[in-house]
Amino acid sequence: MDKVYDHTKFEAETYRLWEKSGAFTARVDKKKKPFTIIMPPPNASDPLHIGHAREVATQDILTRYHRMKGESSLWLPGADHAGIETQFIFEKKLQKEGKSRFDFDRETLFKMIWDYVQENKSVMEAQLKTLGASCDWTRYKFTLDPDIVKIVYKTFKRLYADGLIYRGERIVNYCPRCGTAFSQLEVDSVERVDPLYYLDYGEVSIATTRPETIFADVAIAVNPDDVRYKHLIGKTATLPLIGRKLPIIADSLVDKDFGTGALKITPGHDATDFEIGQKHNLSALYVIDSVGRMVNTPAKYIGLKALDARNLVVEDLRAKGLIKKVQNIKHVVGVCYRDKGLIEPTISKQWFVKVSPLTKPALKAIREGQVSFAAKKYEKIAIHWLKNLKDWNISRQIVWGIRIPAWRCDRCLEWTITEGTPPEKCEACSHAGLTQDPDTFDTWFSSGQWPFATLQTTKHEDFEYFYPTSVMNPAYDILPFWVIRMVMLGLYVTGEPPFKEVLLHGLVRDKFGVKISKSKGNIINPIEMVQKYGADALRVALIWGSLVENDNSVSEENIKGQRNFANKIWNVSRFVLMSPQAKKAKRNEDDLEIIKHLKFTSKRVTKLLEKYRLNEAAEELYDFVWHKFADVYIEKTKGRREEAQKTLELVLQESLKLLHPFMPFVTEVIWQEGAKRFDSPTLISAPWPKS
Repeated sequence: MDKVYDHTKFEAETYRLWEKSGAFTARVDKKKKPFTIIMPPPNASDPLHIGHAREVATQDILTRYHRMKGESSLWLPGADHAGIETQFIFEKKLQKEGKSRFDFDRETLFKMIWDYVQENKSVMEAQLKTLGASCDWTRYKFTLDPDIVKIVYKTFKRLYADGLIYRGERIVNYCPRCGTAFSQLEVDSVERVDPLYYLDYGEVSIATTRPETIFADVAIAVNPDDVRYKHLIGKTATLPLIGRKLPIIADSLVDKDFGTGALKITPGHDATDFEIGQKHNLSALYVIDSVGRMVNTPAKYIGLKALDARNLVVEDLRAKGLIKKVQNIKHVVGVCYRDKGLIEPTISKQWFVKVSPLTKPALKAIREGQVSFAAKKYEKIAIHWLKNLKDWNISRQIVWGIRIPAWRCDRCLEWTITEGTPPEKCEACSHAGLTQDPDTFDTWFSSGQWPFATLQTTKHEDFEYFYPTSVMNPAYDILPFWVIRMVMLGLYVTGEPPFKEVLLHGLVRDKFGVKISKSKGNIINPIEMVQKYGADALRVALIWGSLVENDNSVSEENIKGQRNFANKIWNVSRFVLMSPQAKKAKRNEDDLEIIKHLKFTSKRVTKLLEKYRLNEAAEELYDFVWHKFADVYIEKTKGRREEAQKTLELVLQESLKLLHPFMPFVTEVIWQEGAKRFDSPTLISAPWPKS
């Protein structure tokens, strides 16, 4: 063995050894217990970031552990086309080239994004291998694989046939910069300070942060229990600047304590106003178009961006004495989760899923333990979201994604839904003139079917054997986006939940506890850290010091520290293996003591892994190998080397097994150096120590 472990010499070669051995490929064996993790598919548009690396480390530790336990262990890898996120990234690339998505027809733009994604997808796959991911590449899936798309279409048609899909004109969250609608879950809520303008509507004053939308007002509403305004209900107010008369109505949704207690009703630009408008049969006007510019207003405002129009409207209101006062308020606004710009609530025709029939079985599955959460705090959050989820807008006005298989009849205007194949004629009137909806599915609609869609399209008997999967391990911030939707759709399509346990992982933060992001300039590139310190060092640093479900602080110093641990393992192994193989053991109290510690450590690590307490298991191993084995026991054997050799080899063998899920590369290299001294040709396929 070399005096110093050089990860750059061994890691790529070791990964090829594992692939060649066939250890990654799970086999359907009904005599064995299955263990299944479906990899949360990374976005195909971006290289892996440090959060992905933490996720990979966690899932690989669990997969290697269960594989060594003798279970048929499947870790199914994949990639997500990621809908609006990928198109958003690609559009930024076009902007740098002085181009826009509007410069290309649909087919050309789709093909350009496809080529971009395929190139990056291969980079991402190579990065997963660099991190040591022992996933089953023979079952690799992409959310735009034709067989996956076919299942998504089949689910959509079934939902439509069951009356759970409808096309409705409702107020939706719309990003005028991305040019698409979002569901409620894709809108980030941020707190900020804005001016609150008190405007004179004649009989009553109202307070608003959005004076540019007054031209879409259709009523003034007051709370029926507000004694200040009872005498005004049924009368009219006067719209500032243009003098239109507005009815004054009563509705319990009005907050008596906000502003003046009177609310301008603008159904075309506010979700609460839309709800009030529906109850009172009010019309819905709109004054901001799909690109965020003013329409249907007095001529001087038309074409202005909404914020510019606001400033001009305020100026005009002030000139006419129609602003009674202005005060700053701290309030919560919705912003696009991609570009962080303001969301514009807009009335639009979209495809919706009725969620109530889907959330009820999901809630039942969680409450009855069919789906359990490793951290109970997240179970409460999941239940909260399921109880409060509104109908799900699943259509997006973008090119990149799975196009909705709905065709509208030019004659009767009815929709025909298929499983992807264009219909020859309208189902309602048999007319042949049909036009496909240009929208694509919300990416979460397709990825919400990921567990059963993947297993139904891989190998024979996979679905029957590996479903429901054992554990799902995404980041906690996509619990409402993805996890609850997988439970809803998995139960709907298969009758069973898609996974038995949810192990949500925390975010990665820097050494100061600040969330790692490009904007903060504290990015840690995982591949650069692997090249510098080795994959083993990065992996352990990412799970060290905090439970899986908690945020974890990582720095280059942490990673360097774990590289030192890898070197310690190498040096211990080199000491043991530089002596001839022992034929028999002559044990004294020191030997019996280290074997006792080994058995305790094995039992403890096994118990901690079963409970997903990976950091504690790693810390237990660190203490055993560095201190009990190296610092104490090995020092005591230096005067009685030959008779202690058998014990040294036993402790090394079992230690390497326990360490392998955490630090697979260095342990496998040592195992191969030990050749015939150990009980398996490869460590990845060696049996887990008995506890």
